[in-house]
Amino acid sequence: MKSLGFAIAKRVAAFALALIVLAGALEPAMAGEVRFGKNVRVGGHDFSNQTFDSKHRARIYLYNQKPRREGCVWRKDGHGGRVKVCHLQRK
Repeated sequence: MKSLGFAIAKRVAAFALALIVLAGALEPAMAGEVRFGKNVRVGGHDFSNQTFDSKHRARIYLYNQKPRREGCVWRKDGHGGRVKVCHLQRK
Protein backbone atom coordinates (compact mmCIF):
# COMPACT_ATOMS: atom_id res chain seq x y z
CA MET A 1 0.00 0.00 0.00
CA LYS A 2 2.80 2.41 0.78
CA SER A 3 4.31 2.01 -2.69
CA LEU A 4 0.95 2.75 -4.34
CA GLY A 5 0.58 5.99 -2.34
CA PHE A 6 4.13 6.99 -3.23
CA ALA A 7 3.44 6.41 -6.95
CA ILE A 8 0.33 8.58 -6.82
CA ALA A 9 2.21 11.34 -5.00
CA LYS A 10 4.94 11.20 -7.66
CA ARG A 11 2.37 11.59 -10.44
CA VAL A 12 0.67 14.52 -8.71
CA ALA A 13 4.04 16.24 -8.23
CA ALA A 14 4.95 15.66 -11.89
CA PHE A 15 1.59 17.07 -13.00
CA ALA A 16 2.04 20.17 -10.80
CA LEU A 17 5.54 20.69 -12.21
CA ALA A 18 4.21 20.38 -15.77
CA LEU A 19 1.55 23.04 -15.03
CA ILE A 20 4.19 25.41 -13.63
CA VAL A 21 6.39 24.96 -16.71
CA LEU A 22 3.41 25.47 -19.03
CA ALA A 23 2.36 28.65 -17.20
CA GLY A 24 5.92 29.98 -17.43
CA ALA A 25 6.02 29.27 -21.16
CA LEU A 26 2.73 31.11 -21.80
CA GLU A 27 3.49 34.12 -19.60
CA PRO A 28 5.32 36.18 -22.28
CA ALA A 29 2.40 35.69 -24.66
CA MET A 30 -0.10 36.95 -22.09
CA ALA A 31 1.98 40.00 -21.22
CA GLY A 32 2.08 41.20 -24.82
CA GLU A 33 1.21 44.43 -26.51
CA VAL A 34 -0.98 44.95 -29.57
CA ARG A 35 -0.14 47.75 -31.99
CA PHE A 36 -2.45 48.52 -34.85
CA GLY A 37 -0.75 49.88 -37.97
CA LYS A 38 -2.00 52.09 -40.77
CA ASN A 39 -5.57 51.99 -42.10
CA VAL A 40 -7.05 49.64 -39.48
CA ARG A 41 -10.82 49.95 -39.27
CA VAL A 42 -13.19 47.98 -37.01
CA GLY A 43 -16.91 48.41 -37.53
CA GLY A 44 -16.31 51.61 -39.52
CA HIS A 45 -14.23 53.23 -36.76
CA ASP A 46 -10.56 54.09 -37.22
CA PHE A 47 -8.22 52.14 -34.89
CA SER A 48 -5.02 53.14 -36.74
CA ASN A 49 -1.82 53.63 -34.74
CA GLN A 50 -3.36 52.66 -31.38
CA THR A 51 -1.50 50.55 -28.84
CA PHE A 52 -3.14 48.35 -26.22
CA ASP A 53 -1.34 46.58 -23.35
CA SER A 54 -2.08 45.56 -19.75
CA LYS A 55 -2.74 49.16 -18.63
CA HIS A 56 -4.65 50.35 -21.72
CA ARG A 57 -7.02 47.69 -22.96
CA ALA A 58 -9.93 47.55 -25.39
CA ARG A 59 -13.28 45.78 -25.44
CA ILE A 60 -14.97 45.95 -28.82
CA TYR A 61 -18.53 44.71 -29.20
CA LEU A 62 -19.81 44.26 -32.77
CA TYR A 63 -23.55 44.18 -33.49
CA ASN A 64 -25.52 43.28 -36.61
CA GLN A 65 -28.06 46.07 -35.91
CA LYS A 66 -27.44 49.58 -34.63
CA PRO A 67 -26.24 49.31 -31.00
CA ARG A 68 -28.05 51.14 -28.24
CA ARG A 69 -24.88 52.92 -27.02
CA GLU A 70 -23.01 53.49 -30.26
CA GLY A 71 -19.40 54.69 -30.14
CA CYS A 72 -16.34 54.37 -27.91
CA VAL A 73 -15.63 55.60 -24.39
CA TRP A 74 -12.65 55.23 -22.01
CA ARG A 75 -13.49 53.74 -18.59
CA LYS A 76 -11.48 52.83 -15.48
CA ASP A 77 -10.91 49.11 -14.99
CA GLY A 78 -10.51 49.24 -11.19
CA HIS A 79 -6.89 48.05 -11.28
CA GLY A 80 -5.12 51.28 -12.21
CA GLY A 81 -5.65 50.94 -15.95
CA ARG A 82 -8.11 52.10 -18.57
CA VAL A 83 -10.42 50.21 -20.92
CA LYS A 84 -11.71 51.54 -24.23
CA VAL A 85 -15.25 50.14 -24.52
CA CYS A 86 -16.67 50.30 -28.05
CA HIS A 87 -20.15 49.32 -29.22
CA LEU A 88 -19.98 49.24 -33.01
CA GLN A 89 -22.18 48.10 -35.89
CA ARG A 90 -20.85 45.61 -38.44
CA LYS A 91 -20.59 46.82 -41.99
